[in-house]
Amino acid sequence: MDITEFSRDFFSLDGRNAIVTGGNTGLGQAFSLALAKAGANVFVPALVEDDGETRRLIEAEGRRMAFLEADITAPGAAEQIVQGCVDAFGSLDILVNSAGICKLATVEEFGRAEWDPMVAVNLTAAFELSHQAVARMIPQRSGKIINIASMFSFLGGQWSPAYAATKHGIVGFTKAYCDELAQHNIQVNAIAPGYFATKITEATRADPEADQRVLDHIPAGRWGDVADLMGATVFLASRASDYVNGHVLAVDGGYLVR
Repeated sequence: MDITEFSRDFFSLDGRNAIVTGGNTGLGQAFSLALAKAGANVFVPALVEDDGETRRLIEAEGRRMAFLEADITAPGAAEQIVQGCVDAFGSLDILVNSAGICKLATVEEFGRAEWDPMVAVNLTAAFELSHQAVARMIPQRSGKIINIASMFSFLGGQWSPAYAATKHGIVGFTKAYCDELAQHNIQVNAIAPGYFATKITEATRADPEADQRVLDHIPAGRWGDVADLMGATVFLASRASDYVNGHVLAVDGGYLVR
């Protein structure tokens, strides 16, 4: 490509179709809306549909949203989800493995009952969906897979060994899939969000001591807003990142450097 060919169109997702797991709540909603704003239609598999807010936001951008009530860990769910996207929109171009859960307990109390569901949602479901997605992407010789990592992809993390293990695993999985799929013009990358102001972190932010402890670790001096993730999502889903592969992009306000 000649450098004069580069333009804003490299960030356009017009005509692209995406799956965003858990894409109607929290960070997932931001991923969904970012893709829609850039031009993509969005297929959202989740346990429950929201009150319609996500659909309204996406349709306000002139894009389509399809929802599927689904447990992404159920047998056959990955195939059903990928086929559902193709049936709804005609193709699958982008997969965002956003859905995740975190259960907290001390090491002494953290057993298989806590471990198994987190591995199933955070890691195994991402693998199964990606496996089904690449069956569509390889023949079309294009595709983008974006896995959602975490600060705990780099750190140990107290009170949730399964969360740290699955998020370390997501990084390894991202690199392994990249290594095989780059030859097919499929890019597999990950976003590692830092500390974001969401419902999950309300209790921490409401505790002045805990809140300050987090802020002291962030050079930017603030919690992330979900909108801070939207640019990274569009970049990794678009033509602008065609030579970015196997990368983990930390969106953390500098958390990892301090």
